[in-house]
Amino acid sequence: MAQPNDGSGRAPVAIVRPTTSVTSGPAVTQKLVSASVAFGDLLKGTFGPNGLDKMMYKTSGETAVTNDGAKIVAELLVKHPAAKAFVQLAESQENACGDGVTGCLIFASELMREAGRLLEKGLHPLLLVEGYQAALKTTLGVLDERVERISPTDVDRLILVAQTAMTGTSAESGGEQLARCIVEAAQTVAGEMNGVLHVRTQDVRMTKRGVGSISDTEMVRGLILERRFDLDRMPRHLPQGTIAVLSCPIAVEQSSRDSEIEISSPDQWVAFMEAEEELLNKKAEQVLSTGASIVICAEEIDSRILHKFVDSGLFALGGLERSGAEDVAKASGAQLLDHLDDLDAASLGRFKSMAVETFEGDDARRERLHLDFGLDAGIATVDVGGGDGVASEEIIRGLYDALCSVTSAMETGEILLGGGSLHIAASLAVKDAAEEHGGRERLAMEAFARALESIPSTLISNSGNDQLDRLLELRAQHRQGNTDFGVTQSGLCGQVSEAWASAETLAHAFEAACETACGLLRVDQVISSRGD
Repeated sequence: MAQPNDGSGRAPVAIVRPTTSVTSGPAVTQKLVSASVAFGDLLKGTFGPNGLDKMMYKTSGETAVTNDGAKIVAELLVKHPAAKAFVQLAESQENACGDGVTGCLIFASELMREAGRLLEKGLHPLLLVEGYQAALKTTLGVLDERVERISPTDVDRLILVAQTAMTGTSAESGGEQLARCIVEAAQTVAGEMNGVLHVRTQDVRMTKRGVGSISDTEMVRGLILERRFDLDRMPRHLPQGTIAVLSCPIAVEQSSRDSEIEISSPDQWVAFMEAEEELLNKKAEQVLSTGASIVICAEEIDSRILHKFVDSGLFALGGLERSGAEDVAKASGAQLLDHLDDLDAASLGRFKSMAVETFEGDDARRERLHLDFGLDAGIATVDVGGGDGVASEEIIRGLYDALCSVTSAMETGEILLGGGSLHIAASLAVKDAAEEHGGRERLAMEAFARALESIPSTLISNSGNDQLDRLLELRAQHRQGNTDFGVTQSGLCGQVSEAWASAETLAHAFEAACETACGLLRVDQVISSRGD
């Protein structure tokens, strides 16, 4: 790209490479719209309780089958700048709320589709942005009016929130049992800070049981550690007791330098061995004297000391990763000690029960340590039943979405009726608000209202029902005051009573989608240095 010849006889000044292409005017907007619409159409088929899965074939040769919007977006190799904006939108929704990614992207895609139609008719992009922002304000107002307050201890309503989030995923088959596990896990890791409730989702662990079915899923108020134990005669079950957690080795310390000890007689060798044995006995006695029932060590435990522990009825586990030792210390209330000399009864934590679970597999035996720390554990583990494969990973993704939705509902205390009922109510409210505007921005508001209807429309379409007829029914019911009508699980127009979502998740989806669409509509020129 160069400056045009000004007639002075001087050579034009080159600003960028000759291969750089510049696209301006309506062509720019239409390219952005086309990419956005394609992105939304890609995800529409996965949305709702009747959504289908996508099979993704990776460059590595691996395949993934999922209907999780965040997972699909993360696996795509995106090139188009508009599509990259949608990837960032998905990341924003996922990081902020952990759920609602697919609905957010579909809504943003429809905003761009409607914008493209109006731009073709000559509407200025800034009028579109102004109209969209006015419609967003009306939508959020409707959302606030429809919010229902719940208590963090309202288990029944929270279970419905979890079930709604799992609907359409592999975790849905687990029904109320899995939803209850999620709610119990969230309540286990919940706590107040400065009078405000916080649910530490990072303290919820999800493990694969590897055997059985999804109905075998259970929630443990504590931790499940899978590894082979050094001694078969180690205790398999222990009642409540105390636990010591160390990050230092329980063994004879090795010299950091190579050294040799010269022994000239058998007596010297015997004395050396006795001294080493005495040192080991001292270290073992330091632990045993505390009265601990379990010792967890992030470093090595000498085999001779390990035998002494077992002979005394103590369960010992060494070579654990430091993060695992930190989890045990946090859940039990024990001090994570870096030196054995600091160990005493006051540094111990407490556990409610301990059990070792053994599975005999085709290749080798699997052993899993269950540590239950009771109601005050602060860490929870959802042990997902079923095989150790892709299916379990999909179930865990569904459970994570449910956990994030429950967390949001507990922290904010605000939920909303689902099934597209909010979107229909907001669409009608935006249309009414548009009537009060005399300028062209009302066209953008009406477009926003039509984009809102894309959510119930997609729910209807994915169930195999007629979109137009069902949408007309929904509008009529809401006009008559039946504001709890939405799209049922069968895809029909009906009263919705058990589909509930976090108000915060929906509000963020509206705001983020509108912000992304408005940002793309402000683009008037695309400059590509690749020449494409």
